[in-house]
Amino acid sequence: MKTRALRTGLELTEFGFGAAQIGNLYTAVSDEAAEAAVNTAWESGVRYFDTAPHYGLGLSERRLGRALAKYPRDEFVLSTKVGRLLEETPENAGEMDNDAYAVRAERRRVWDFSRDGVRRSIEASLERTGLGHFDIVYLHDPDQHWEVASATGAPALAELRDEGVINAFGAGMNQSEMLERFIRECDADVVMCASRFTLLEQGALDDVLPAAQEHGASVVAAAPYNTGLLSRDVVPDQAKYDYGDAPAEQVQRAREIATVCASHGVSLPAAAVQFALRHPSIVSVVAGVRTVSQATSSIQRLTAPIPEELWRDLNSLGLTRYYPEEDPA
Repeated sequence: MKTRALRTGLELTEFGFGAAQIGNLYTAVSDEAAEAAVNTAWESGVRYFDTAPHYGLGLSERRLGRALAKYPRDEFVLSTKVGRLLEETPENAGEMDNDAYAVRAERRRVWDFSRDGVRRSIEASLERTGLGHFDIVYLHDPDQHWEVASATGAPALAELRDEGVINAFGAGMNQSEMLERFIRECDADVVMCASRFTLLEQGALDDVLPAAQEHGASVVAAAPYNTGLLSRDVVPDQAKYDYGDAPAEQVQRAREIATVCASHGVSLPAAAVQFALRHPSIVSVVAGVRTVSQATSSIQRLTAPIPEELWRDLNSLGLTRYYPEEDPA
């Protein structure tokens, strides 16, 4: 699989394995199924894997660590996130997590972007994964915490980068405006932008992508299917968008895009996976993977043939607003 490099020299495969789903996002998955999904991705050439303590209250990190333990640590890139410390709550073990994950509420998430919180979070994540070190660490969803995340969280990660503990740092969010600030004001190496530069919408063109080009930073485009809306050739009446029910106007827009894709013999999900990679600041597209079939289908979509005319038509029809004269890949 092709790779693209950060300014630090770290190379990420163009497709990245998003491990939220193996943390039981929405639906429980077995340990065996989770490991099989990771193995399939590896065998297909994927060498970038992303997780977080938030995903299943540590379950994603533990499962990903066990699955990757058999592979040489220097042959893959691993990222996790900080900002939500996990505290033990054994008194709630009989209850289920109330944050979209099908896991017992044996722990709770506590916001903490302090220097001490960042280091404690990384140490705990290292213990859960057992994989020795992280290559990239992101500040996780600091939407309501800009002051502390920028003043203490980002400098703490920059310090770890400069010490050689990690290779790169940044932030991961479902918005692009604040990611621009992390690049411009905090010298972030790479940011993870979820859902804001996809086949469906390109808001990141207004802020984070220009900042990345100006400062030599990189962007990982996460959630290329916009939480499921673009994951099937035929867009259903009821679909997910941004972790909720898709508004009717977004369903209609997705269907219009699907119609143009079909006219060129291209599946909607394949176009969704490949779209973001056409921008020179995008280094990887990260999609959530739960099963072997999901790993296989997403990776196959990465190399599906797509004629240049499709991108041109989508742009000329106003369905997308990004069309490079030449494919940077």
